[in-house]
Amino acid sequence: MDQLLEKTARGRKPAPETESAARRAWGIPHRLLRYVSLLAPLAVLSTVAGFQAARLNGVFEKWLGTTPVHAAFSFVPPAALVSSPKTAAKNTELEEISHLSPQQQAERLLDLAIQRHESSLDLIRQNLDSWRGRLEDTDRLFHLVLAALNSDDPRVRVAAVEIDLAANNLRKSPQSVAKLLNQIHNDPDDRYLALWRLGALGNRGVEPVTVLATLLRYVHDPNQQTRFWAVEGLAMLGTEESIDPLLLVLAHDPSPRVRERAACDLARSGMLTGEQRLTAVPQLLNLLDDDSVDPATQDLVYATLHVITGASLGRDADAWRAWWAHHDRPEKPTRHRSGLSLA
Repeated sequence: MDQLLEKTARGRKPAPETESAARRAWGIPHRLLRYVSLLAPLAVLSTVAGFQAARLNGVFEKWLGTTPVHAAFSFVPPAALVSSPKTAAKNTELEEISHLSPQQQAERLLDLAIQRHESSLDLIRQNLDSWRGRLEDTDRLFHLVLAALNSDDPRVRVAAVEIDLAANNLRKSPQSVAKLLNQIHNDPDDRYLALWRLGALGNRGVEPVTVLATLLRYVHDPNQQTRFWAVEGLAMLGTEESIDPLLLVLAHDPSPRVRERAACDLARSGMLTGEQRLTAVPQLLNLLDDDSVDPATQDLVYATLHVITGASLGRDADAWRAWWAHHDRPEKPTRHRSGLSLA
């Protein structure tokens, strides 16, 4: 997972003592990029597998050269927003975890949360403050964060966000937002994951207006990678104000890869709630009548509708409109910011 972005790495020569940290920092965006290339055709169903593949593949330019997604009907909707939890972890297991190092505790409890052990979420919440400054953003922890962000349980996704922020010494404060903004504005080579984490801070209630304004600025950046990560940030922000920009990117961004990612973020990824995703359906239906939307993007629209609603109506626009007319509720889902807690 520590392969570097070749192009940017050529422009940076870290000192020996910082080379290891720099390699990990550069490897993270590359891992995410490769993950996304696999994510779209696989319906956002295998974060971990995507990152394993990333270790064996090339740089961003090679990723751009892969075969585009011509149809995304392999998207599979989740059966339910929250699956049934498993039996709580045994007391002996929890006792053993309490004797581990903070790093091992965070990794083990997040792993248990992914497996639906209810008690792990309580323990994560109880230990977050004590873990700050004592966690490292290792490959294993990052691997687990990504797997947790693919969970159907929004509380598990929140736990992943909280642990990732703690591992990167980002407190839920305006100072952390300022730190990321400085990195985004002044260090183009390092801004990608900062855009992602900026959205995560906004999701946790830290200056969401400033976060949104920044992401909207960079979602129109000339650089494709920057737009890609601004889209990721919008998905992590997960507020109702994120939806319209994601729809615009899906419809009009010049990059097929960025459009694919916007579709995935609207359908399944990020921190939007199920109800928030449903509010995008009318505008998705409108895109089916938009002559400026090319066939490949229309396929993404149909696939996004399929994942959000669970309906399987293919590329029949009239059938989708008829379905929505019978399933749209008189009272629209209330749009509210997804400030989920671990409780």
